[in-house]
Amino acid sequence: MPELLIELFSEEIPARMQAKAAEDLRSLITNGLVDAGLTYEGAQAHATPRRLVLSVEGLNAKAADMREERKGPRTDAPKPAIDGFLKSTGLKLDQLTVQDDRKGKFYIATIKKPGRAATDVVAELLPDVIRKFPWPKSMRWGAGTLRWVRQLLSIVCTFDGEIVPFEIEGIPSGNTTLGHRFLSAKKIEVRRFEDYAQKLHKAYVIVDANVRAETIRAEAKNLAFAQGLEMIEDEGLLKEVAGLVEWPVVLMGEFDRNFLSVPPEVIVTTIKNNQKCFALRDKTGKLANRYLLVSNMVATDGGKMIVAGNNKVIAARLSDAKFFWDQDRKTRLEDLLPKLDSITFHAKLGSQGERVKRIEVLAGEIAKTIGADVEKSRLAARLAKADLVTGMVGEFPELQGIMGYYYALEQGVDKDVAEAIRDHYKPQGPNDTIPASKIGQAVAQADKRDTLVSFWLIDERPTGSKDPYALRRAALGNVRINIEGSNKVANTPVIIAQSMRVEGDAIATVKEGQLVLYTGPRKEIPKELLQRYNNPKSGSPNVSMELFNADTTKNADLLSFDADRLKVYLKDQGARFDLIDAVFSLGGQDDFLMIVRRVEALSKFLESDDGKNLLAGVKRASNILKIEEKKDNRSFDGLPNAQLLIQGEERDLHRAVSAAEANARKALDAEDFGAAMTAIAKLRGPVDAFFDKVTVNADDPSFRENRLKLLNRIRAATLAVADFSKIEG
Repeated sequence: MPELLIELFSEEIPARMQAKAAEDLRSLITNGLVDAGLTYEGAQAHATPRRLVLSVEGLNAKAADMREERKGPRTDAPKPAIDGFLKSTGLKLDQLTVQDDRKGKFYIATIKKPGRAATDVVAELLPDVIRKFPWPKSMRWGAGTLRWVRQLLSIVCTFDGEIVPFEIEGIPSGNTTLGHRFLSAKKIEVRRFEDYAQKLHKAYVIVDANVRAETIRAEAKNLAFAQGLEMIEDEGLLKEVAGLVEWPVVLMGEFDRNFLSVPPEVIVTTIKNNQKCFALRDKTGKLANRYLLVSNMVATDGGKMIVAGNNKVIAARLSDAKFFWDQDRKTRLEDLLPKLDSITFHAKLGSQGERVKRIEVLAGEIAKTIGADVEKSRLAARLAKADLVTGMVGEFPELQGIMGYYYALEQGVDKDVAEAIRDHYKPQGPNDTIPASKIGQAVAQADKRDTLVSFWLIDERPTGSKDPYALRRAALGNVRINIEGSNKVANTPVIIAQSMRVEGDAIATVKEGQLVLYTGPRKEIPKELLQRYNNPKSGSPNVSMELFNADTTKNADLLSFDADRLKVYLKDQGARFDLIDAVFSLGGQDDFLMIVRRVEALSKFLESDDGKNLLAGVKRASNILKIEEKKDNRSFDGLPNAQLLIQGEERDLHRAVSAAEANARKALDAEDFGAAMTAIAKLRGPVDAFFDKVTVNADDPSFRENRLKLLNRIRAATLAVADFSKIEG
């Protein structure tokens, strides 16, 4: 089958842009071919530092003829309307047919378009794609108007082995390309992707980025193993390096052992960020004073000069890092805290220093609920952001928290506190772990909860796909810490809003279950609050108070946002959608750990025969009630009249429901959801017997009403554990 081969050859394409650019080329070309009526069997796109490549296999040589019927105006329409229709179709009046329907007679135009040759379509499509290509950044060169990521040098475009002729900005299409910049000088003539890839490989170019990455991985592991070392793998770095070379050659470099006195994360980050090199560790797991670099060159001296050059650069970078390390340790973390007052967290939310005070109080409150040491949690929260003003974190922002851990240990801070400082940003993504200790979990939750409440109060919430402050990640992080850490933390106003300070001179506290937000002159703020929060600022002339509790829009909205993140978490864990809805629809639940346990218990219950059969019975009862309530325009609340329970099966059901309700409530109060499900399960037999022997819609209205009330009791009893109407099956 014919194949379309495209190569867009240019100066170096940034590694971060290559994968998306290859995919954009594939989608733009294939979509254009399909729109033109051409079909194909498959397409593969590749990128190297100097080229974008696309191969479209099994492409039809010619598009199918197209036939389109277009309905026009009525036959008795004004002449201008008919003339306009004829002009739009390119036909004459005698070429139209007439269709008679219920609304009258209409002209019908049958337009036939012969299929175009694939070469004609491609010759028109590819220049348009090149001109409109969606690079994040692009440039012009010379006197032309064409924009490309870097200067576009040549274009290969062949179909079925033959050149598809066209030209763009003086660059003609052809069938020749170049291999490696330094290792291959001859032009290469190509016809199809198979010979293209083979010839480029001989010219020291590996076209497939995945193959380049795996080549680097294999060579790096082998080289490290030969020296008794192990490569510290980094998938992001591996992909980036694979985008920097066309012919990867892995070499090993070395740095002075004295630099190992610097924290290992600093060394790894330094050689990664500055030289795109991989760190190595020895058999004991300790960082080695060697590293792996990936060259784009087969050197005649075996790479000795390349390694020597990298060694010099890395030595200079590590010297800088060691300088920061030595300088930062001269100042205690506590002494750095005043500097946080000059760092703005958000224009409407004050400084980092103010935020630290909020987080400290909040961490102490959360620590009480999860069994963490309160004083250690408060200390960790107070010191957690101090490393933001250190030289090391200023150079490597990704080391925030980690450097705080090392500085804390150097200064004799309790190890539990130091570890909480290190872990308080966790989890930072779906593959990250939660903080290991309860102290770390308390501080991490306080940090994230403060962020969420702060931005909610100033109405900076995620919208659609936009989430500039990563609030979804913060909420999901809190969900994971609660569930995976088995922390029973309800999102009450006391927990979510302790010490919330907002714009200007503002203090928040909880009063009678409500978050009260004070802003304005200091004289308007209760003295006990000033003493508690030590707010030194003077306020604006106006006084305002904002309530943030379960009855307000903001709190309800935030709790709903948190609940949505919990649903995302549960779905990712494989929980059934309907069971999640069945539990959430009960409302009034803000203890996420308990919600998860309830969903787990419900899932296990419905796997049993009792659960399946009871579900069927409850659904039957609910359906009957819905019909009868709609018919009578009323609900059937209240207890049944015991004297009207004349059949044994309805008396048995009445007693069973009373017992099940009491036992389920007792179990729920003890947070024993398995026992609650067991209590409800005992309704299965009485419910089955009732529907088997008792006629609900009796002729006597009093018996009918009484039995409908009994059905309502079944529904109400099961609502204690879940809304069975939401469950499928």
